[in-house]
Amino acid sequence: MADLATVVNLWWTLLLLHVCMHSVVVRAEILRLPLHTAVRRVNDGVRSRVGERSHNVLRRSAPRDNIGGKPGLGFYVEIELGTPKQKLNVLVDTGSSNFAVAASPNSLITKYFHKDQSQTYRDLNRKVYVPYTQGEWRGELGEDVATIPTSHPNISVTVNVVSITYSEEFFLNESNWQGILGLAYADIARPDDTVEPFFASLVDQTDVANIFTLQLCGVPENVVHTGTTDVTGTMTIGGIDPGLYTGKMWYTPIRNDWYYEVIIMDIEVGDQSLGMDCKEYNFDKTIVDSGTTNLRLPARVFDKLTSLIYTALTKKMENVTIPTDFWSGADMICKEGTVEEPWVKFPTLSIILNGTEPGTGFRLRISPKQYLRHVETSNKKETCYKFGVASSDSGSVIGAVVMEGFYVVFDRENQTVGFAKSSCAYEFEFATPAPEVEGPIREVATDCGYVAPDNNNLALTIAAYVLAGLCVLCLTPLAFLYVYYRCRLCFANTTKNDDSELLEDRTDSSETDALREEAQQGEPQQGQDS
Repeated sequence: MADLATVVNLWWTLLLLHVCMHSVVVRAEILRLPLHTAVRRVNDGVRSRVGERSHNVLRRSAPRDNIGGKPGLGFYVEIELGTPKQKLNVLVDTGSSNFAVAASPNSLITKYFHKDQSQTYRDLNRKVYVPYTQGEWRGELGEDVATIPTSHPNISVTVNVVSITYSEEFFLNESNWQGILGLAYADIARPDDTVEPFFASLVDQTDVANIFTLQLCGVPENVVHTGTTDVTGTMTIGGIDPGLYTGKMWYTPIRNDWYYEVIIMDIEVGDQSLGMDCKEYNFDKTIVDSGTTNLRLPARVFDKLTSLIYTALTKKMENVTIPTDFWSGADMICKEGTVEEPWVKFPTLSIILNGTEPGTGFRLRISPKQYLRHVETSNKKETCYKFGVASSDSGSVIGAVVMEGFYVVFDRENQTVGFAKSSCAYEFEFATPAPEVEGPIREVATDCGYVAPDNNNLALTIAAYVLAGLCVLCLTPLAFLYVYYRCRLCFANTTKNDDSELLEDRTDSSETDALREEAQQGEPQQGQDS
């Protein structure tokens, strides 16, 4: 009996040990952070898979709705920084790579990081400057301990952090965030790629998998005025949460490790393709950027898109009354009372992305309720919308208005970005086509990526032209002197020939005259002798 009891106790001990170890492993695999929303300026920044990758799927429950913010002001997540911990909200930005927080008072924010109060802060004595299309910020690079405040467990890592000491048009009033969490690759980190980004440090110092996901949820259907409305979402670190999306997950390759660069194969308005060379869609790049509000497109692509949208509207409406400046984002379209919502008449947009199998792709169908941004006005009786598509001079940007309809997976481990229909996309399903992910699409265009000219070859070409120009400048005087010499020589030869001929003529004439005189003198003498 004693032996049996020993065996039973040993069995229970091993079982409990297995459960505990399994719990620890699972906890290390996945973290969910609530997102809130509160738009950053754009920085001047294999196989087709159906379903999720099994080793990255969550196997336990975790907090959701950990992202927050306000419409048009960006999505943010809470971070604890320093020792003792200081809580700050930071903009979730997949279009940059620096982790930076306000470190001095600013009238647009309510709190900032006091680095002098942190026992673990270390100054790295490097200046950082980040300019945007509009606005900029400057700061000092340092190192400190950051904690992601999730329930089980809190994970702390030592990260590079920039203390922002000066900013211009960067922080936004009522946005409720005091910094930025750049989640892209080190290649675009400032001041250079030796600054390891936050997420890379997290993966290196823990056993969290090299993957994160974003579910950005837009304004609920029943909300009329958005000025005081918070929108939410979920950021998942280390895996995929199957409960945050419906349908199949489709992946597109990450082209280069700097931004999350992908390839657009085609763009459609309704079911009509823009019919452009696919390289134009990706000139000079296409990125997935949660820190940019709008869908941004190269100027020629934008002009063709807006033209087709207007044509589609004229087929549904007898009198299309849309302000000219609506397309540039400078004006709005508004409606009062029970008048039909404008987005009911607008067509869907579609972006066809490159698939992981050669010659295939998949379609992101974008609801008009996504790209018509609901904005607050002083007139509470009217509902107004701004155009959520903009012209760009720095490539295409798949921004938040597109991402709000989808669950987006940034699978750095497998070099792909995944898209599936978001579980919060129900907000777009009332009286309008909902966002969808459709695939596979076969026989799509290939070789659509823009190839930038090699800077080294360009420098050599410029140097060659400069040297050629110098050679021309140096040889021009020599050529002039040579021509001048030849002309003088020709002139001299001509003069010499003319004088000789005259001399010969004169000589011949003199000899002839002398002979004639001798002949005349000789004739009388002969007569006298006879």
